Amino acid sequence: MEWRCGCCGRWRVSVELVRGRHRYRLVHRYPARFGGGKNVLGEAGTVAELAELLHRHTPLDLADLREAG
Repeated sequence: MEWRCGCCGRWRVSVELVRGRHRYRLVHRYPARFGGGKNVLGEAGTVAELAELLHRHTPLDLADLREAG
């Protein structure tokens, strides 16, 4: 599962199940005109930790994320 920001789609959060627990990974994707690619900014084990990670590294909060699809 993956969520993206509603503004530009460059900020993404993937959700993975690892050893029975959810892991949230925050990624910033670069536009193709800048060579593409991605930068993993961090991982969190809870939604509260994810909210803190978003606050530290992005101008977003949890309400700004939309399910990618």
